[in-house]
Amino acid sequence: MEKASGRESIALSTVETGTENPGLELMETEVEPEGSKRTDAQGHSLGDGLGPPTHQRRSQWPFTKARSFCKTHTSLFKKILLGLLCLAYAAYFLAACILNFQRALALFVITCLVIFALVLPFLEKLLGKKLTRCLKPFENSRLRLWMKWVFAGVSLVGLILWLALDTAQRPEQLIAFAGICMFILILFACSKHPSAVSWRAVFWGLGLQFVFGILVIRTDLGYNAFKWLGEQVQIFLNYTVAGSSFVFGDMLVKDVFAFQTLPIIIFFGCVMSILYYLGLVQWVVQKVAWFLQITMGTTATETLAVAGNIFVGMTEAPLLIRPYLADMTLSEIHAVMTGGFATISGTVLGAFISFGVDASSLISASVMAAPCALALSKLVYPEVEESKFKSEEGVKLPRGKERNVLEAASNGATDAIGLAANVAANLVAFLAVLAFINAALSWLGELVDIQGLTFQVICSYILRPMVFMMGVEWTDCPMVAELVGIKFFTNEFVAYQQLSQYKNKRLSGVEEWIEGEKQWISVRAEIITTFSLCGFANLSSIGITLGGLTSIVPHRKSDLSKIVVRALFTGTCVSLISACAAGILYVPRGAEADCVSFLNTSFTNRTYETYMCCRGLFQSTSLNGTNPPSFSGHWEDKEFSAMALTNCCGFYNNTVCA
Repeated sequence: MEKASGRESIALSTVETGTENPGLELMETEVEPEGSKRTDAQGHSLGDGLGPPTHQRRSQWPFTKARSFCKTHTSLFKKILLGLLCLAYAAYFLAACILNFQRALALFVITCLVIFALVLPFLEKLLGKKLTRCLKPFENSRLRLWMKWVFAGVSLVGLILWLALDTAQRPEQLIAFAGICMFILILFACSKHPSAVSWRAVFWGLGLQFVFGILVIRTDLGYNAFKWLGEQVQIFLNYTVAGSSFVFGDMLVKDVFAFQTLPIIIFFGCVMSILYYLGLVQWVVQKVAWFLQITMGTTATETLAVAGNIFVGMTEAPLLIRPYLADMTLSEIHAVMTGGFATISGTVLGAFISFGVDASSLISASVMAAPCALALSKLVYPEVEESKFKSEEGVKLPRGKERNVLEAASNGATDAIGLAANVAANLVAFLAVLAFINAALSWLGELVDIQGLTFQVICSYILRPMVFMMGVEWTDCPMVAELVGIKFFTNEFVAYQQLSQYKNKRLSGVEEWIEGEKQWISVRAEIITTFSLCGFANLSSIGITLGGLTSIVPHRKSDLSKIVVRALFTGTCVSLISACAAGILYVPRGAEADCVSFLNTSFTNRTYETYMCCRGLFQSTSLNGTNPPSFSGHWEDKEFSAMALTNCCGFYNNTVCA
């Protein structure tokens, strides 16, 4: 009766609720009233019918309790594990630093950066409100105006004094300063709305560029830090050889350009994708954008895009602000375009370094270009509309859509294949076109008895005055002007490749002049040229920029077409002004070679040091008819001077060798 009544009650509840669930009907035949016992065929107890057998449940109780305890104290276990890992890393870190700090310098720098990134949010929470309260008195408009004028006056006086004292020993640096003034006046004359120029943005941008240049080029700490960073990047990029040698073989990787440089683009693209997935790129970009925004007074979207161009390309940076492009003003879009033209992406940075171009100069040039691009953009196309993005909170950047690091690495490598193929195609096309243009110009010149007329020769004459205003010595101006013209009319890859050839000739000890033709440029000219070529501002980039932005906001195609040429011109001037800043700040570094000691050894190879020392020896040597040559300066009264002269004459031709 009890069993029957139990089944009836369940059946009744089923009817009352109106459900017809076959699973519930099955329950009617299986559910036993509480307290009933079940037995198997042998008469063993199977429990009360409400779960697993009693002996099984008792055996599972310890595991259930352990699982429940772990779930309850999950956060505690994570903290304990994290603490143990931190202690283990601290022990490893201290051991590495104590054993050999120079060897552990890279680990030390990385650890400091990670600690800074972790501590910064806590400092913002703790000190943010206090700093806001401290700065509250400056909200007074009259006080802020006075502070602006005082700061501007101090900056102007400091600049004048610095130029007067610094250029007293090197007057040629004033030429580069005059070059900056010349470019700014030209851009102001080409301004769309001259009366609406925000001089705060202009002077802050140029000032930040100049201060950063002093830090990197002049101070020992900054110079050594960026030199060290460049060396680490070169070491990092050398790991590409492991993959490319396995795929293509050692012979091709050593001898063929395509297999030397293009794999670096794929490797660097993979690394950048991983960093973007981890959120490191977004974090750095947002911090740089925040700093530029509060100092220059630019809007969040344009600042973020320009800051992003330090790391990503001219078509990828607008994707950071894709949802906002439709509502951006023309001035803001002009700033986005200018930032793309004025900088290079991290991916092709690796390719240029593989050419042999100075890595620290490339990195500093790309970073210095960001504030200068914003400044000159606001000079050429000032804001006259009401922007929707004036909030100081900025724009948030999401992480990558990949689900794990492996997917991010794979996607980055796959996406970089297109870039590598694009670079290879452009090099083939532009070098072929350049060869055809040179052949056509040479043919046209020969018709009127002008020998050797080429595109490079034309650029060397037209652009020579402009290059001279960047601080380049007059004898180096023709070759530098050729490179600047190649960069603008073809692309920066061809120009940097040619620059690397000049550098290799210098380092290999080739004579500076052979049959009246200069073979390489000075170290100072190399640094200035590296800065002037650092950017995507060339004619072919117009189509790339328009294609990328039009695909995002197709309804603004007419607006984009209207300002792209102006942005190209502005981006070109950004690179040239950066080169002028390098011309002002560059000073020779390192101790001069001890040529007396060097030539006293038995040198067997041509090097840059060999050439410079031999040239100095030739200049200190005078012939006395049939008598042995006489020596002056450091070589006077040195017994080995005649032997050193003989050795030098074995490598180089000079009148004293006759």
